[in-house]
Amino acid sequence: MTIKVCLAGATGWAGSALARSIAKAEDIELVAAVSRTHARKTLGEALGEPRLVCPVYATAEEALAHPCDVFFEYTKPDVAKANCLLALARGAHLVVGTSGLTDADYEDIAAVASQHQRGVLAVDNFALTVVLLQKFAEMAAKFIPQWEIIDYASDGKKDAPSGTVRELAARLLRVRPSELTVPLEKTQGVVETRGARVAGSQVHSVRLPGFVISAEIIFGMPDQKLTIRHDAGSSAQPYVDGALLAIRKVNSFVGLRRGLDSVLD
Repeated sequence: MTIKVCLAGATGWAGSALARSIAKAEDIELVAAVSRTHARKTLGEALGEPRLVCPVYATAEEALAHPCDVFFEYTKPDVAKANCLLALARGAHLVVGTSGLTDADYEDIAAVASQHQRGVLAVDNFALTVVLLQKFAEMAAKFIPQWEIIDYASDGKKDAPSGTVRELAARLLRVRPSELTVPLEKTQGVVETRGARVAGSQVHSVRLPGFVISAEIIFGMPDQKLTIRHDAGSSAQPYVDGALLAIRKVNSFVGLRRGLDSVLD
């Protein structure tokens, strides 16, 4: 059976790559798209892909007039939560690829998903290398109690830390919080230089030209250290396979799941 999808953020950097891949998929169909800058066109006209014949709307509310099985949220944090709640209320399952939503936001989204008996899969980064970074870091945290996370992104990225790093910190907290030899309140000098405490981890966010998204976690022990790092390239292609998998899997459960690995067999 074909999965009908409404894609919000369909002409963005990641959304456009996903849309072009959906055009080639036999089991997924785009029935509506959201893009304020290309509203009143077909998605094919906006992206130069004639196989994408669905209409583009300025808002999710307009796009959701078309019944869909899955709503894919790939826009910006200031509108993402409202889009998610509306999609669930309209009966769609939900995949969230937008970075910057808080744990409190997801609590609200999870409650509405349960109310409507729909699945929500929130994935801050669809790349396989990020899934492996998270898994390897969880393994290391069981044995090494001290670590710090460095979050790199482009100078135009407004949310800090990135969703990738928020999710990493949340996962590590389920193992244990990181230990600090010198507590933050006993730091001499400028305490902000030690980074921010995020879900039990010290996190340092760097925003500079030249980066896309990178995440690095450094574990330290006496006379040894372990560094695990993910670096994204300039293409959105590494995220496409994970996004397609999320679309195909999100109707297999009810409620909220975080991370692509939560639906991997």
